Amino acid sequence: MKPYFTPKNFFLALWAMALLVQCSPEAKEGNLFLPDGFKSTVVIEEIEETVRHLAVTDDHIIYAKMRNAQPNTAVMALRDIDGDDYADETLKFGGSEKGSRWSYSTAMRVYNGYIYYSSDLVVHRQKLKAETMSPVGDVEVVLTDDHEHGRHEHIGKPIAFDNKGHMYVPFGAPSNACQEPKRTPGAPGLDPCPQLEDHAGIWRFDANKLGQTQKDGYKYASGIRSLVAMNWNPVDEELYGVVHGRDDLLRLWPNIYTPQESALLPSEEFIRIKEGAHFGWPYCYYDQLKDKKVLSPEYGGDGEIVGRCSDYEDPIIGFPGHWAPNDLVFYEGEQFPERYKNGAFITFHGSTNRAPYPQSGYFVGFVPFENGKPRGDFEIFADGFAQVDPIINTKDAAHRPMGLAIGPDGELYISDSVKGKIWKVVYQGNKDEFGEDQLLAMEARKQLSHIRTPDIDKDNLMPKKLVGGAKIYQQYCSACHQMNGRGASGRFPPLMETDWVTGDKARLIKVLLNGMEGSLKVGDEVYNGMMPQHSFLKDIEIAQVLTYIRSSFGNEASEIKENEVTKIRNDQENSGLSIEPIKVTTE
Repeated sequence: MKPYFTPKNFFLALWAMALLVQCSPEAKEGNLFLPDGFKSTVVIEEIEETVRHLAVTDDHIIYAKMRNAQPNTAVMALRDIDGDDYADETLKFGGSEKGSRWSYSTAMRVYNGYIYYSSDLVVHRQKLKAETMSPVGDVEVVLTDDHEHGRHEHIGKPIAFDNKGHMYVPFGAPSNACQEPKRTPGAPGLDPCPQLEDHAGIWRFDANKLGQTQKDGYKYASGIRSLVAMNWNPVDEELYGVVHGRDDLLRLWPNIYTPQESALLPSEEFIRIKEGAHFGWPYCYYDQLKDKKVLSPEYGGDGEIVGRCSDYEDPIIGFPGHWAPNDLVFYEGEQFPERYKNGAFITFHGSTNRAPYPQSGYFVGFVPFENGKPRGDFEIFADGFAQVDPIINTKDAAHRPMGLAIGPDGELYISDSVKGKIWKVVYQGNKDEFGEDQLLAMEARKQLSHIRTPDIDKDNLMPKKLVGGAKIYQQYCSACHQMNGRGASGRFPPLMETDWVTGDKARLIKVLLNGMEGSLKVGDEVYNGMMPQHSFLKDIEIAQVLTYIRSSFGNEASEIKENEVTKIRNDQENSGLSIEPIKVTTE
């Protein structure tokens, strides 16, 4: 009998072992800051269309909602084959009907064997088949926002499902604070606000009925300005959401609010949404610093008066302003330590309008729950997305967390809206030993400038001794277009390399006098937002600030003179016609 270990087969064995080690899948490190014992890996490094929200099936197929979708690319399916967490297979599908804006789409949920996803105005679904990435049915339309003014602010269509066959959909407020004209400094709000009739609330629909419009639904809750992060809590069987608070306290009411107050207020409200609840928009907002709901300045408030606000629901937690809460999931898995069971994970996409202070948010937070109620303060669960601190301009952030999904094994998935990156987070430590000590490093991150309360002087980034157009720009424009003029993806367009700035002077003057709304394309990106009118500025101030942006940020366009502004303002006022925002569309 030949000996088993001959020199020849010994070296063959060594070669086979080396080959096995070389071919073994190795997860790519995600490099997120997480509590001790957790690990992040990369599912996909980048998706061209970038990603908003996520869903995961029981057979580990990830469905990612595309942000800049083209026809038939509204959704990407991803699957890991070799066990290294990285997606080996991808597939794009999904309707992109004419006229839809997918950059503001805000829904991705698996329910009752279907994948549900939305554009700005339409909720779609497609039938899924186990172990198959591609849906087996055609795109079906579940709900359409058929309002004539559907293309206003806050038109996203997040969705949530209860355990009784209902689908919940917010219809966001078509304004900042129910002013007419919109966002006019010092203008009172309409009282009562007519927008509350069919907006600024949540409607309940039949989750399995096709071809619905708002009239087919039931008004479930009201007084909610803009809701993107929303989900059903299976523990107490209630709907929850985290609200985007209103903007422009300083720009509209400089006699009442300081720049620091405007950066911090109002709160992003974490709310338990019971049937029939009213949360006070537009009459009130929550001040997390004073721990109370106060009257909005459009309705006679001064930052202190409570008035009618005692009649409305308070949040269960008030987060700092402008953190942009964009997804919410309740953890039902078994993979994480017991501390996380039934608690709430929230993505804070990050502010765009905190100037002159650093931008804030850009992390995934966690709120522990006990017996169906929040227990203690919020925690930093995942950070490091921005890869820079302080975040001076929104586009300085390398990544911005957007969507969340819990996998069938209890793992957590996080998506990014900048590059389209997706992370997977698992726990590898001893669950029995997990406690406060494992959270110390994450608690310390609350002192970083993108999370802490800014110091009124030390954190003020406004350049000193500014005059003329530069000063006006930093005071009124930089909160949206950013200090470097590069804007914020999807919302506020950049001020360089665009004919809107360097081209027709009369058109640019009218943008400042009248405002602008709709879908504006600059370069390869579409921006969906609302530019408020700035007619409150004097003619000389408009000339100065427009000359400044036409000669800054790499622009080399000619000066705009005061008399050019005066002529256009007078012509408009003498026309006898109402002054309307300039309407733009990419269609």
